[in-house]
Amino acid sequence: MAYIQKRGNSWQAQISWYDLQNKRRYKTKSGFLTKAAAKKWANEMEVAKQYSQISDQDPIFADYFKSWYEAYKTPGKSNSTKRRYKKIYKQLQKKFGKTKISNITRLLYQNFMNSYGKEQAKDTVYKTNGTIRSCVNDAISEGLIRMNFTKRINLTWNNERTRKIEYLSFQEVQKLKNSLLDGIKHSYISRYMLLTIIYTGMRPGEIRVLTWHDIDFKNHTINISKSWDYDNKKIINYDSDDINKETKNKSSTRIIKVDQKLLDILNQLRSNQHERLFIGENGTIPTSNAVNKVLRKQLEKNNINKDGFHFHNLRHTHVAILLFKGVDLYSISKRLGHSKMTTTANTYAYMLDELKQQSDQQIVDILDKL
Repeated sequence: MAYIQKRGNSWQAQISWYDLQNKRRYKTKSGFLTKAAAKKWANEMEVAKQYSQISDQDPIFADYFKSWYEAYKTPGKSNSTKRRYKKIYKQLQKKFGKTKISNITRLLYQNFMNSYGKEQAKDTVYKTNGTIRSCVNDAISEGLIRMNFTKRINLTWNNERTRKIEYLSFQEVQKLKNSLLDGIKHSYISRYMLLTIIYTGMRPGEIRVLTWHDIDFKNHTINISKSWDYDNKKIINYDSDDINKETKNKSSTRIIKVDQKLLDILNQLRSNQHERLFIGENGTIPTSNAVNKVLRKQLEKNNINKDGFHFHNLRHTHVAILLFKGVDLYSISKRLGHSKMTTTANTYAYMLDELKQQSDQQIVDILDKL
């Protein structure tokens, strides 16, 4: 039964229950402006007791987030994922300090996200809010709080820091392709890797570990089932339990169609006599820096000015070509190995906006001719 009392100018409510060890527990909350408000909270706690969704713990919000992600989210994850969670923890610690989780209101959280969004790109804001929301949902399940203060939040961001996808135009990628092929030899491994990403849109880590067994020359397909883990310096199979990265999962396993031109190009590498395609005569695979060095040299040679353009941007270029040539988003998503089509749509939102603008102009041109 609840115990309600007035303390100074406000009201306090307390309820009790017995845990699984038959030990009596208490939960108290103060600061209610009216007796009715205190009773309302107590009634909610009585209902929570019936569903075992109650706890006498009230941890500091930032500390709870830290213990939550260390237990459930980061074990076995990449270093970049661990750094992302740690950055969010530092932000929560800076903003909320020693504030208990039960004292975090929707308004306090909205103010935090407003301040955070001023310096962050759109994608970062959405990811951060989604991560914190998952944490808060678990806190509700554990009976620490009753309401999810992250719901119905207005998210804002810094448009200047929102990254636009860099990609080459169709004419530029044709120039680059021809330049890479000009005078190519089987020892120029980086060139072959660049040509592969242009033709397939594969992730650089997937290209790095490609073997002859993965290529079906008869049916013109490539079976993508593994990638290179740059943090732990090892091959990971997409169908194994090693896959626990947020952006790469079992749905990354896929078979993609390729054309005869690429197969003819790759076939030149057989003379290196390695099971893996992109191992040179010295028995090593070019590093990302080495591939990017070759790419920058080729771009300069063709007067293509793209500051900061790198290996992975050619994956974006592959997507751009498919989109602007009318390939549907679902097919592109499957080709990229995304688990959800929304991932593709969010990643290439800027590109899709450009495409929409082109389509809108086409509509206007058609109507003008009526």
